[in-house]
Amino acid sequence: MSTITPETHSSTEVLAGLVERVTFHSPESGFCVLRVKARGHRDLITVVGHAAMISAGEWITASGAWLNDRTHGLQFKAQFLKTSAPSSIEGIEKYLGSGMIRGIGPVYARRLVKAFGKDVFDIIEAEPERLREVGGIGAVRAAKITAGWADQKAIREIMVFLHGHGVGTARAVRIFKTYGTDAVQVMSENPYRLARDIRGIGFRTADLIAGKLGIEKTASIRVRAGVSFALSEAMGDGHCGLPRTDLTALAEKLLEVPQTLIESAIGDELAEGSVTEDRVGEADCIFLTGLYQAERAIAGHLLRLSAGPLPWPAIDADRALPWIEQKTGLSLAASQAEAIRLALRSKVTVITGGPGVGKTTIVNAILRILAAKGVKLLLAAPTGRAAKRMTETTGLEAKTIHRLLEFDPKAFAFKRNEESPLDCDLLVVDESSMVDVPLMQSLMKALPTAAALLMVGDIDQLPSVGPGQVLADIIGSGAVPVVRLTEVFRQAAQSKIITTAHAINAGRLPDLIPPEGDADFYFVPARDPEQAVTRIVELVSRRIPRRFGLDPIRDIQVLCPMNRGGVGARSLNIELQKALNPPGEKKVERFGWTFAPGDKVMQVENDYDKEVYNGDIGTIEDVDADDGEVAINFDGRTVTFAFGELDTLVPAYAATIHKSQGSEYPAVVIPVMTQHYTMLQRNLLYTGVTRGRKLVVLVGQKKAVAIAVKNVSGRRRWSKLDEWLATERLAKGGLGSEIRDAD
Repeated sequence: MSTITPETHSSTEVLAGLVERVTFHSPESGFCVLRVKARGHRDLITVVGHAAMISAGEWITASGAWLNDRTHGLQFKAQFLKTSAPSSIEGIEKYLGSGMIRGIGPVYARRLVKAFGKDVFDIIEAEPERLREVGGIGAVRAAKITAGWADQKAIREIMVFLHGHGVGTARAVRIFKTYGTDAVQVMSENPYRLARDIRGIGFRTADLIAGKLGIEKTASIRVRAGVSFALSEAMGDGHCGLPRTDLTALAEKLLEVPQTLIESAIGDELAEGSVTEDRVGEADCIFLTGLYQAERAIAGHLLRLSAGPLPWPAIDADRALPWIEQKTGLSLAASQAEAIRLALRSKVTVITGGPGVGKTTIVNAILRILAAKGVKLLLAAPTGRAAKRMTETTGLEAKTIHRLLEFDPKAFAFKRNEESPLDCDLLVVDESSMVDVPLMQSLMKALPTAAALLMVGDIDQLPSVGPGQVLADIIGSGAVPVVRLTEVFRQAAQSKIITTAHAINAGRLPDLIPPEGDADFYFVPARDPEQAVTRIVELVSRRIPRRFGLDPIRDIQVLCPMNRGGVGARSLNIELQKALNPPGEKKVERFGWTFAPGDKVMQVENDYDKEVYNGDIGTIEDVDADDGEVAINFDGRTVTFAFGELDTLVPAYAATIHKSQGSEYPAVVIPVMTQHYTMLQRNLLYTGVTRGRKLVVLVGQKKAVAIAVKNVSGRRRWSKLDEWLATERLAKGGLGSEIRDAD
């Protein structure tokens, strides 16, 4: 399936000219739209690119290619954009009057040019005292002008240095924004810092720059950076550390240097303390020190919490349980009553189980009993959608963990911590299987030792996207009381979504025979990717909306095992966008995607300034080409993105199952093909199926479903939290009880 884009690229050209007007410039990303009087062109031309600072009157040299944008016409897309001070009288005046240099506006620009002509820049730099010859310029304004000019010069020199070492302008702006006037020094001393400090610059980019700066392949600085990078990559796969042998093999492949150098680099990193060595089971492991300490701290906090007295007076469960049954009109099963009893007498409790087993009923009963006793409650979940659902099911306000802990984007830290703890007697965390090690550590720091903690989650879902397996480790350690619910209640058992999910979880192939009459679970066969794509588009755009009365964009979510491939999220997004919301006149093309009003989009990384987080889904309300902005509605709140910031968004007609954690959708369509072989795992399919509230449709091959159901290998995560908890628990002689409702 080929996709046609309106871009027509020619080969790289070089263009030079005078900036007449800056139509748009984002100080954050550096993205700019310029109108330029270029050599060899009669009319003004539009140049798009990136610049740390840009002003009318400056001379630019750009290399890039022409593209014909359907909305904006012919534009020159600059890969490199070099600016230099203007040399004509007209350019100098325009430049000085643009507000680029503090202390000079159009009036003083005219006066300065009249007084000094083309020598004005030399005067500012070499004889700044002469500025006071111009009427109205005193000592303060002269100092401002001198400082402003020095800043401009420094920026220009840094950009030239970066360009000279193969760094494109967009990345050069990010580097300048991060290090300011120290950029050249930082890069010269250790270009590998870029990979650590700057989003969008990985080890490989830093390595290319280092090569251009003459750093040898075998240099210690390079090998050490490679070892850290290999551990960071492992963190991206959910590990807190790696067995030493695995780490050495990974680094050897990445760096292409002898193993002895890698061993030596690991030794240096250990000596410096940036990594830590310890055993997990029988394996010698190397951990990133921050994660190692975080896991150890979580264990300490949990054990301290568990050991303390209850924050509420003893509750007589024999009286509380009949009271709650009468209040809610529910009849509690014996297992539910036992779970409530356990939570009412425990400082730390975990409730785990799949869909339809009554987790919500138990949590609501606990909350109502404790609220009646005047206990201060706080409710939280890892994602906005999960928090919203928690609010709906409990009737109490639930917040995302980030909001609860009051994240401060300026300090890049939480305001709530040991010094400023949360004000509660009980904290309830839902969807806790999604909580990773760094977030759990932050939560534990902010939870007062006197408070109680109730963690609710489904242990059989995919583990957190971030490092660690907090919920699994806490349950596996036996250090805290656990309620494990497996019995599906009668009403829930009528849902084929729920019976299918439990069959998958138990390792049984679910019933894929077409149901008679309406049902909430279907299997649609497709022999190959082409047929699967056609059927998915047909299901989403026509069949499901017609039969179930659902909105194809708002209510139906396609969830894929992976991003790549013909039935991956990337290619399905292109096909579904074409079918559901073909772009009209108003649109913007950036970072390989087209964005238009009405499009469903997903944020793919946390943006603390905008308060939009990884996995949040929104709808595009407007695309403003003049201001270079896109307005997106996230759950009733409009957030504005500059065109240059659209790299954090992707179309969301289709998303990966990993990205859907903590969310629920009215209808879910899941392609399951043998092409997804590497990703076909039981917990992945189970997580996908449990995202659907009213309808789940699997599209693909029975063989692929069988592969997924049988495959429990889900790669082992290297973490040590369970060992910390188990060891400390045994040392203290405590024991966490476990209730299984099926016993």
